[in-house]
Order: sequence, then C-alpha cells, then structure tokens
Amino acid sequence: MRCATKHVLYMRRWGKKELIVSVYVDDLIITGTRAEDIDSFKRKMVAHFRMSDLGALSYYYGIEVRQRKEALMLGQSAYASKLVEWSGMAECKPCVTPMEEQLELMKASTTVKVDATLYQSIVGVLRYLVHTRPNIAFTVGYVSRFMEDP
Repeated sequence: MRCATKHVLYMRRWGKKELIVSVYVDDLIITGTRAEDIDSFKRKMVAHFRMSDLGALSYYYGIEVRQRKEALMLGQSAYASKLVEWSGMAECKPCVTPMEEQLELMKASTTVKVDATLYQSIVGVLRYLVHTRPNIAFTVGYVSRFMEDP
C-alpha cells in the first residue's frame, strides 16, 4: 500500500511529556518536552537503522530555523532571495505592501498573455514562501486565481 504523502508526523503524549517525530522521506526531526526522552528515542532508532545525528535543526527544506532559549524563529530569507533572482526581479524596488491597494484583475483581460508555465512556477514558489511570510498570503491567494489562464 502506498501513502499519498511522503511526510509523516508521529506524536506521543503521556501526562505533560511529549515526543514529536516528523518524517519526510529519509529525514527525521525529533523534538519533545524532555531531552532524555529524545535521547532514548534516538538510541532505539540507531539500534535498528543506520543513522547520523546532525544536531540541532538549523535548515529544513528551504526553511531556516534559529533556536534561542526564549523562542524558535523560522525564516526563508535565502529562499526568498533565490526566488527574486530566479524570477528576474532582482533590480525591482521593494515596497511595503505586497500588492497595489484595491487592485482588480479580471480573467477576461486584453493585456498580452504571459508565459503560463513561468507564472505558475512563480506562484507555486510564492505559495511555499507563505509558510513564514503570512503578510503575502492574501496577495498570493489572489494571483493564484489566475493559474489556469494567466
């Protein structure tokens, strides 16, 4: 039987203790409320599988992870910079709002058609960027309406 997704989340909770294991293909992220529970899980896994411990999580599938005692911060600045370069917008000036206010786009437009494959690729990459940039979620959702005929 095949899984529809390659990402699996395992969670075990007993009392106030918690262990969370996220599996994506052959990568595991292990976290929990107690370091000894995490270490115990790692020892059990190493007994059955050939594994290497890469230490504290700092980067995972385009998401940068900065761990501090008081907070866990996620970002995608490198991913966003690559997107700007790849989409040919490196020379554009930044703006405060991600979309012109009260902009109305229409499916029945008279403007020149754009490359549908490029448009769809850029919107797809922006949708992934929304994970750490919720301020662009509305704009990305809005332009996603035109994926069929950009």
